[in-house]
Amino acid sequence: MGTMRLGKSDFILLFFINTAVILLLIVIVYPLIYVISCSISSPDLVSAGKIWLLPRGLNILGYKRVFQDPAILTGYRNTILYTFFGTMINLIVTVPAGYSLSKSFIPGRNIIMGIFLFTMYFSGGLIPTFILVSSLGLFNNPLVLVILGAFSVYNSIICRTFFSAVPKEMEEAAMIDGASPSRTFFQIVLPVSQALLGVMVLYFAVGHWNSYFNAMIYIVKDSIKPLQLILRRILILETTSAAMMEAGADEYMGELYQVRELIKYAVIVVSSLPVLIMYPFLQKYFNKGVMLGSVKG
Repeated sequence: MGTMRLGKSDFILLFFINTAVILLLIVIVYPLIYVISCSISSPDLVSAGKIWLLPRGLNILGYKRVFQDPAILTGYRNTILYTFFGTMINLIVTVPAGYSLSKSFIPGRNIIMGIFLFTMYFSGGLIPTFILVSSLGLFNNPLVLVILGAFSVYNSIICRTFFSAVPKEMEEAAMIDGASPSRTFFQIVLPVSQALLGVMVLYFAVGHWNSYFNAMIYIVKDSIKPLQLILRRILILETTSAAMMEAGADEYMGELYQVRELIKYAVIVVSSLPVLIMYPFLQKYFNKGVMLGSVKG
C-alpha cells in the first residue's frame, strides 16, 4: 500500500488544529500552575503581583496556616465520607431510574418524565425545603448532605439516553435464558455501561466534594462540617484579621496582610487537589461517555 501524501491545505488545517489545541492547553493549564506557584511563593512577591508562572522565594506559610487548624483533618474526613456515600446513593437512585425510563413499555413513562422535567425549572424554594428537612429530623444531621439531592433529573436523562442505545437483542437473549429484569440489568446491562458509570461517578463525586451551600444552611456542629466550610471559615478569619490590621497597623499585622494572599491560594489547592488526583483514573471513561447525553442519529 502506498503512503498517503498530505496536500498543502491539509498541512494548513493541521497547523491551525495544533495551534488551537496548544492555546487551549495553555488556557487550561496556566491558571492551575499560577495558583500552585502563588501558594508556595514569597508573600511579598505575591502581594506585589510579581508571580507570573513559576514560584519565586519558596514559602509554605500559607499551607502551615491552613493546616494549623485541627478541624482541617476532620473536614477532610467528613467530606470524603459525604462524597463516597453520597455518590453511591446517587448512583443507586439515578442509574436504575434512567434505565426504567428508557423502556417504552413502562406505562406513563412520558408523564413521569414530564414531572421530573418540571422539577428542573420549578421548586418549593429554600424556606419550604428547610421546614421539610427540620420536620424529618435531618437538621444538623450528616444524613442531610447525603440524602438531599440524591436524585438528579439531568443525569437521569443522560442515563436514559445511554440505555436507549444499548442493543435490545442483548436483553432479549438474557430474558429468553430465564433472566429476570433485575438480573438482566445488573449482569448484562451494567457491565457494558462502564463509560456511563464512570461519567456519573465523576459528576456526582465532584458535586459532593465542592458542595457547601447545603452544609452552610443545615449543619451547625463543627464536628460534622465538610471541608469547604472549614476552609471558608479560615479564609474569613484571616480576612477579618487583615481588616483589623488596617485600623491599627504594625509590622506583624503587615505580614499578616501578605500571608492572607498565600492562604487564599493555599485554600484553593487544598480544596481542589483530591479532585485533580481522582480525575486521571476516570478520564478514560469520561472520554468515552462525554457525549452520552447527545442526540443519537
